[in-house]
Amino acid sequence: MAETRKEMLKSSLWGEVEVEVDIKSPAEKFYHVYVGRPDHVAKATSSKVQACDLLEGEWGTIGSIVNWNYVYAGKAKVAKERIELVEPEKKLIKFRVIEGDVLDVYKNFLITIKVTTKDGGVGSVAKWHLEYEKNDENVPDPENFLPFLAEMTKEIDEHLLSEE
Repeated sequence: MAETRKEMLKSSLWGEVEVEVDIKSPAEKFYHVYVGRPDHVAKATSSKVQACDLLEGEWGTIGSIVNWNYVYAGKAKVAKERIELVEPEKKLIKFRVIEGDVLDVYKNFLITIKVTTKDGGVGSVAKWHLEYEKNDENVPDPENFLPFLAEMTKEIDEHLLSEE
């Protein structure tokens, strides 16, 4: 009986949310921003991301540690993330938050970005998938992050198009 209750409690604290954003940039180009040059995110969306610094490893490699300074809901925030997965053929990268403001309310927080070319080959879809474990049942699901991520994606897309 105790085991079943533990599993039920675990499932109520774990969750997933995602948002898909249509972009005009080629999938490879958008993906490369997060794998090869995430420090450029701050240039593309300076109202949201102030800095992205590589603390350990190399850009785009599993185990590397990246530190993000960003503004969310009008407040300065920090997130230190470890790259967990890189799949170039799928244009997918996964970050695990290992320190920072998000972990004040979530025990675990994973961010997956996957970019796919639209059918017909014109434009792409950037998909943000958040997996999380809340500290307790009073913590809201992180759906409020999704508009922030969508706006950031559109700003990065505009930046990439302006570089062409």
